[in-house]
Amino acid sequence: MYTASDLRKGLKLQIDKEPYVVTDFQFTKPGKGQSLYRCKLRNMITGVILDRTYRSGDTFESANLEERKMQYLYNQEDEFYFMDTGTYEQTMLTKDQVGDAKNCLIDNLEVDILLFDQRPIGITLPNFVDLMVTQADPWVKGDSVSGDSKPVTLETGYVLRVPPFIEEGIKITVDTRTGEYVTRVKE
Repeated sequence: MYTASDLRKGLKLQIDKEPYVVTDFQFTKPGKGQSLYRCKLRNMITGVILDRTYRSGDTFESANLEERKMQYLYNQEDEFYFMDTGTYEQTMLTKDQVGDAKNCLIDNLEVDILLFDQRPIGITLPNFVDLMVTQADPWVKGDSVSGDSKPVTLETGYVLRVPPFIEEGIKITVDTRTGEYVTRVKE
């Protein structure tokens, strides 16, 4: 159990049997009366944001969250399938639950799946993933309009801008947090 004085940014708690994360937090001590804790809470399943004010005596239940290592297997239309590396059980996440992580998902990639009461609600990728460039147009010297970068398509279908020396068939490292090019993979 948490009390209102435990509230801080990033704290995960359960309200009305739903998991929430505190995204913003302010402490106020008026001249008279109890302290007030104003916070913004984001529902970890639906994404809905709530503005709530609590008093110093209020209590909260901690969210029953668990992260489990799983391996990406495949996707079928809007469903993404993962396998628990310990029990070999398969878990399915929807396109909305996977979000932008789909741009960096390759076969057999180990990820962390966030579970709430044994239900999958989200995914955390490794910080860096190596992906193959499948399409890269030649860079024209003197093309100063686009700067010193060009668009390429990766094996997942994701398009990003890279330096002009990157060609088709080269593996590059992508930062999964920003979706940007990091470096060329040395083989």
